[in-house]
Amino acid sequence: MPIVIDIDVMLARRKMSVGELAQRINITPANVAVLKNGRAKAVRFSTLDALCSALDCQPGDLLRWEPDDTALGAGARATEGPAATGLPSSPPHAPLPSA
Repeated sequence: MPIVIDIDVMLARRKMSVGELAQRINITPANVAVLKNGRAKAVRFSTLDALCSALDCQPGDLLRWEPDDTALGAGARATEGPAATGLPSSPPHAPLPSA
């Protein structure tokens, strides 16, 4: 997965257990494990906020991006346009009427 969640690093730095973190942010230890082991498909901003508060860190301390060549093909990578951002392309705009 291209987005890596480094909760285990922050837990080690804070000398905090998964159970203690789960209790502090009010989610189950199993859900912390899903985040910690990279099996999460998404993270709510409210959960990210709670994680940062409990671990006294910034979102960038927990999240990092790693390229995943298998998802992009062998070296093929969009660098411009909507494909580069993952956003849908904009529809063409009609010209403005002249005054």
